[in-house]
Amino acid sequence: MSDIIKLLPDSVANQIAAGEVIQRPASVIKELVENAIDAGATSIKIVLKDAGRTLIQVIDNGSGMSETDARLAFERHSTSKITCADDLFSLHTMGFRGEALASIAAISQVELRTMKRGSQMGTKICISASKCESQEPEYCPEGCNFMIKNIFFNVPARRKFLKSNQVELSNIIKEFEKLALVNYSTEFTLTHNDSMMYQLMGGDSFKHRIISVFSRSLEQQLIPIETETSLVKINGYIGRPENARKRNALQYLFVNGRFMRHPYFHKAVASCYEQLIPTDEQPNYFLNFHVDPQTIDVNIHPTKNEIKFENEQAIWQILSAAVKEALGKFSAVPSIDFDTEDMVEIPVGESHNITQPTIDIDPNYNPFNENKRPTPNKTGAVRQTITSTFDQQADDNLKNWDTLYENFEKKFGSAINEQVTVPSSIIDETGNPHSALFKNEPDNGIFHNKFLQFKNKYIITTGSDCIMVIDQYRAHVRILFDKLLNNKKNNTVESQRVLFPEIINLTSSQNLILEDLQQEMEQMGFELSFLGDNSWAVNSVPSSLKGLDTKDLINEVIEAVVAGGHTISTKISEHIALSSAKTAAIQYGQTLTTDDMATLVCDLLKLKESNYTPDKKPIIKTISYEDILKMFS
Repeated sequence: MSDIIKLLPDSVANQIAAGEVIQRPASVIKELVENAIDAGATSIKIVLKDAGRTLIQVIDNGSGMSETDARLAFERHSTSKITCADDLFSLHTMGFRGEALASIAAISQVELRTMKRGSQMGTKICISASKCESQEPEYCPEGCNFMIKNIFFNVPARRKFLKSNQVELSNIIKEFEKLALVNYSTEFTLTHNDSMMYQLMGGDSFKHRIISVFSRSLEQQLIPIETETSLVKINGYIGRPENARKRNALQYLFVNGRFMRHPYFHKAVASCYEQLIPTDEQPNYFLNFHVDPQTIDVNIHPTKNEIKFENEQAIWQILSAAVKEALGKFSAVPSIDFDTEDMVEIPVGESHNITQPTIDIDPNYNPFNENKRPTPNKTGAVRQTITSTFDQQADDNLKNWDTLYENFEKKFGSAINEQVTVPSSIIDETGNPHSALFKNEPDNGIFHNKFLQFKNKYIITTGSDCIMVIDQYRAHVRILFDKLLNNKKNNTVESQRVLFPEIINLTSSQNLILEDLQQEMEQMGFELSFLGDNSWAVNSVPSSLKGLDTKDLINEVIEAVVAGGHTISTKISEHIALSSAKTAAIQYGQTLTTDDMATLVCDLLKLKESNYTPDKKPIIKTISYEDILKMFS
């Protein structure tokens, strides 16, 4: 029998590696910019065409490469960062695996011009799908000039799964923000389709870079944090509690100049805000960790964003204490509000004899006489305000407790009946096609013509031969979703103008998405106006969504589009409708009246698709009569 195990060709191995390292154009920019930083670049320029599909160009003024190094750099596992395995635990560079350039060259057409610092002549090399096509001397500036053309041109399946230009550009900007924030002393420019998007000057402070990348409005929202121990040095900024966000909070953690995702440290920061912000909001933070490289492991994930710390628990405590101290120092924690209306101000530096306030007490007052209970007023005087009429009423109630309890039982019983009985007017007027739900059959059981709300989450009612359990939130999402799409389809969109326009501040990546969504959203009943500096005003919303949290809605729509990644089409309308419905729908925990439940169920059952939400989550579950018999058999 012949051998079946074979050594893969380099071209195939490089494409496998590229599948992990290069996921989209943003991945290319991350790898090339990190290489430029490792090369000591103080100026990095990024030029894009068609969100990186056609061209990604990264120009730096770093140390550059020799002719031999330029050719060798595109081989797998070729690197100048490490020489042995022990070097993995003393890294001071962003890259170290030697896979990035080989992976990029495997799925694109690469043209590199580079000249080593101090040399008189550089080199130009052209590679296509891992194959070196040419290499020749060429005069060029010191540093490197990478041109990555037609990404995934030889992997059509991967190229097909790239999302729209707007979404890919949004991902590029997110990656750019991470790189620009931590390398705040480096000059960055980002140009897309000949339009300058960012121009960040070198030599910035961390705070100034945060403001430059995001918004000047952040300047008054940032609280500095700095602590240094033998284990870790932490510096950066946290956001004030009042500026916490429901969605898209600005949360950045860096260690030794590298962006990282670390849920454990995120929890340490979030726990410090637990009593200061609502549970559905998240604080902003920008924190730099400086630790001994030997105490962390960055060689966990291909993107090198997941970091393992040797002293996680100790750093958690240090981080938590530093955040709490910063919040307290800058009065970001709630203080006790004392009543100072009648307090006398005492000048600082003077000594005073403070005497107790005089309290006038009726000489006939007897503290054991319960018919006269004194109440001190704000100035300290005692007022006798409880009248004999009130005392007499209380005494009568105590003597006639049996009558009082009987009346309570009657009121309680009538309240229960009022809550579970469906108003016949609502049922008769709906024209509900599922009429079996409301049949006046004598054997329908205790739920006949009634609705019950369970745990403020589910509505329970009956069909002709079953019990129905309906998820109230999902039911309302389905109703609002269908209504929004039908209104757009029938050109019957009605808008409700808001009294005071809602101002929404977005990041640059979010702003790009909303610019392309504006026309589609206005067809759905929204009215948006751009104010500049990534800020928008919401002037009108669809009438069916009035009263909703507009800021939360816009962020939800943007998130949905980024996740879906479709171009402007019917799918975008569905994203907008679903996001709007989710934001405006009644939430879990909200108590519903009988009328609310009846209307909700009737509206749901009128729909063609009432069993599932638009994202295929179940709305209705039934328990048949046979199932109930089996339970008690």
